[in-house]
Amino acid sequence: MTGPEISGPEPPHQLTLRQPDDWHVHLRDGAMLQAVAGATAAQFARAIVMPNLRPPITTVAAASAYRERIREALSDGCPFQPLMTAYLTDTIEPAEVERGFAEQVWVACKLYPAGATTNSAAGVTAIEAITPVLAVMERIGMLLLIHGEVVDPAVDIFDREAVFIERVLAPLLQRHPGLKVVLEHITTADAVDFVRSGPPTLAATITPHHLHINRNAMFAGGLRPDFYCLPVAKRELHRLALRAAATSGNPKFFLGTDSAPHGRGAKESACGCAGIYNAPFAIESYAAVFEQERALDRLEGFASEHGPRFYGLPLNAGTITLVREPVLVPQRLHGNAAAGTAAELVPFHAGETLPWRLV
Repeated sequence: MTGPEISGPEPPHQLTLRQPDDWHVHLRDGAMLQAVAGATAAQFARAIVMPNLRPPITTVAAASAYRERIREALSDGCPFQPLMTAYLTDTIEPAEVERGFAEQVWVACKLYPAGATTNSAAGVTAIEAITPVLAVMERIGMLLLIHGEVVDPAVDIFDREAVFIERVLAPLLQRHPGLKVVLEHITTADAVDFVRSGPPTLAATITPHHLHINRNAMFAGGLRPDFYCLPVAKRELHRLALRAAATSGNPKFFLGTDSAPHGRGAKESACGCAGIYNAPFAIESYAAVFEQERALDRLEGFASEHGPRFYGLPLNAGTITLVREPVLVPQRLHGNAAAGTAAELVPFHAGETLPWRLV
C-alpha cells in the first residue's frame, strides 16, 4: 500500500532532524534482545520499552534488571536511553508503582486488557480492578499507556478499538480527569477523532505499518503472517485517517513504532504470533509517508518533539540525517551469532525500496 503520487516542487535531497524517540517498542529479552536492540538504538535517542515479557515486569527490581540487560545488549558507550514501564495487573500494589516512579525506574504504566495481545494473559481483567493504582498515577503525574482493545468475543476484531473507546476509555477519562493517557498504536478513524477532540491529557502514537498498509495486506496472494499485528490493520478509510493525523502537525499524535519482533518459526506457525518488526528502517518508513503526503516539514515535530513534550521530557540535542537515496530493505535480517535461529527476522518493507536512507 502506498500514498499519493508526488507532484509540484522537487523534494529536498537531505533532511536533518532533531534525533527522534520511539514512544512504543518491544525489545524482548534474551537472544532476541541481543538481536534487535541495536536497530532501535541506531535511530532513536530514547524509547518506551514494553513490559510484556515472561514473566511480565511488575516490580521495580524486575524493571531495573531488565534495563541493565538492554544496556548490556548494546555496544559500549551507546547513549541510547531505555525508558521502562510497569505491567499493570489486577493485583499490582499502588505503593510499588509510586516507588518505581519516585526512583525514576518507571516512566509510565502499561495497561493490557487480559488476553488482548502477545503475553497479555496476566493483564487487567476489568478497569475497576486498578482504580487505586490509577488514582495514585493521577496524583503523581505518571502516564498511563493503553493497548486500546476490548477482548469480548462477541465484538468483531475490526471493531475492538472503537468499542474500547466507548466502553472503557471515555468513562476512564471522566473518572480520572487529571490522568495523562496515551492511546497506543491507534488504527481507526474513531481513535483519531476521539484523541483529536479529547482533553489535553490525551495523546496517541501511530506506527509506520498502520500508515502504509490496510487489512488487505494480510491476504494479498495468500495468508501473509508478516503483516499480522495487534491491533490488526483496518480498512483503507482508517489508514487514510491515520496518515492525515500523523502529518497534520497536531501535537497529540507522535511516533511509536510498536516494533514487535518474532522469529520465523513463531510467525509461520499454526497459530502465528502478532507483531511487525519495523525497527531497522522505521524513520525511513515514516519519511516516505510524510513525503507522499507533502508534509516533510512536519516530520520532525511528529518524530522528535510532540512525544517528549507530552511526557514532560527535554527534547534531544543531537540530530540525524536522511539523504534522498534509495535503500533496498532485505528479505531477511539476522542478528548476532549468539542469538541463533531466533534472530532470523523479516523486516517491514522486506524486498521493497524506500526513498530515504539514514546516514
